[in-house]
Amino acid sequence: MIMKNEKLLKVVFTGIFAALSYVVFTFLQIKIPLPGGDATSIHLGNAVCVLGALLLGGVYGGLGGAIGMTIGDLLDPVYVVYAPKTLFLKFCIGFITGLIAHKLGHVSTETDSKKVLKWTIAASICGLLFNVIFDPLIGYFYKLVILGKPAAELTLAWNVASTSINAVTSAIVSVLVYMALRPALKKSGLFFTIS
Repeated sequence: MIMKNEKLLKVVFTGIFAALSYVVFTFLQIKIPLPGGDATSIHLGNAVCVLGALLLGGVYGGLGGAIGMTIGDLLDPVYVVYAPKTLFLKFCIGFITGLIAHKLGHVSTETDSKKVLKWTIAASICGLLFNVIFDPLIGYFYKLVILGKPAAELTLAWNVASTSINAVTSAIVSVLVYMALRPALKKSGLFFTIS
């Protein structure tokens, strides 16, 4: 019975993280217009995705971030064509973060706060580093091949820059928030042990 309630609670929290990532990505972003009607943005949506993976595990956290930011893309006329790419990449951020944090670092069962911090930083960096490499790369080929955008080369540098800024700020924010929330969630009984 407890396992069933925990799964239901994880699904509920996945929905909350989807809503949070949507709000943070959509309403708290700095959009930078690019040639050809394209745009890139500075945002903390990825921080919500990483935080979800640290708290819920890679699959649930990745789904929360991916669903929220994909909905943000679908409702934005500039980003709507990138929704499939967003769904895949944001899920991967969460999945990689969760895999490293929980399967290698065992952060939800570790009692040494220094080890938790070390693995939380490592997991966040790895998930976001994946995005720094593959978001601009997939975006470049997506624009070039699928959308036929001639400005793919010109926008690549801007996308690398904005994705890198997003990764650094998201890593810092997600680690700080996780380390602050962890004791409070443990006290309240809402902290998940992920194996």
